[in-house]
Amino acid sequence: MVKTEVIVVAGGAGKRLNASVPKALVLLKGKPLISYCLKVLNTHKDIDGIVLVGVKDYLKDFERIVRGFKKVRAVVAGGVKRSDSVKCGLKALSQDCKVVLVHDAARPFIDHALVSRLITSLKKNKAAIVGVPVKFTVKKVDRKNLVIQDTPARDLLWEAQTPQGFHKDILVKAHAKKFKEEATDDAVMVERLGGKVRMVMGSYRNIKVTTPEDIILAGHLLTGAR
Repeated sequence: MVKTEVIVVAGGAGKRLNASVPKALVLLKGKPLISYCLKVLNTHKDIDGIVLVGVKDYLKDFERIVRGFKKVRAVVAGGVKRSDSVKCGLKALSQDCKVVLVHDAARPFIDHALVSRLITSLKKNKAAIVGVPVKFTVKKVDRKNLVIQDTPARDLLWEAQTPQGFHKDILVKAHAKKFKEEATDDAVMVERLGGKVRMVMGSYRNIKVTTPEDIILAGHLLTGAR
């Protein structure tokens, strides 16, 4: 069995949520947002360890939350940018870890089946991410004058989600490279190295909590799941 570990990135400040604490610590139905994804990852049979990357000034809060999750092997401080935080997580992985998943703590609704699909893909591919086909028409717009430049074919477009998975050596190599533009996710970094990244079906429930409206939606999703 290939040793597989997860880096959970919880470095978001929560400004767009108008929260007084980091986003991952915001309460959703009385529980910290991060606890929902940790529960799934901690109980998945193919996950061997979890590294949580949190906001430096709140590490004690994160350490308190993870006490009930036995697979969490380290809680470390993140960096200024998301890519910096992932680098911090990479350093805390086990030496014999071969496959790495990177997941945003702000996505509470992952499930075992979704994680399993990603891990299965990584048996044949060196990089894979979960995502869903876009439902709406998307326009490419000139940022200066807001004139539409193109309307990409919708059946070619997918919305990227997390977790994203990689063979560890490839992800380490990608993060060691310096790019001119900040990468919005880890898959972009691997793509820039010329690596092929496979898309795996995610879930439309796998929303990212970013705004106060997202917290309301997440609450409804939780209620509907009961």
